[in-house]
Amino acid sequence: MSIEIGTIGRAELKVLNKHLASALSQEEGDGFPDVFATASMIALMELAASRALHPLLAEGELSVGVTVDVTHSAPTPAGVTVVAEGIFKGMEGKLYVFDVVARDPGGEIGRGVHKRAIVSRERLLAGAAKRNVQE
Repeated sequence: MSIEIGTIGRAELKVLNKHLASALSQEEGDGFPDVFATASMIALMELAASRALHPLLAEGELSVGVTVDVTHSAPTPAGVTVVAEGIFKGMEGKLYVFDVVARDPGGEIGRGVHKRAIVSRERLLAGAAKRNVQE
């Protein structure tokens, strides 16, 4: 099975307090603002791109993010809905390459390029388990 260039995956999210940059603060002085976090925007972009790959996944497979190169160009407050799209551009070796864009009602808030791979869930989790080394 293959994916056509131009295939679009979409994801949307109502921005809650847990999606704000201020929620990332771990200690006093971190001082992040009460706006949609870049990390949350990237997660939504990854979700959108991953949805475009759903039809390609065989039993026991999933897609994983490999690289993200984005710009976060505008702030979004809590309570606003953000929509992300991942538009399939083509292959780079075994990687699926997407143009990603996120928008709120005021317009574009971020864009960039995201690459994903299709992998075996079992193999991925086995590799992760080997990294759980206690010192």
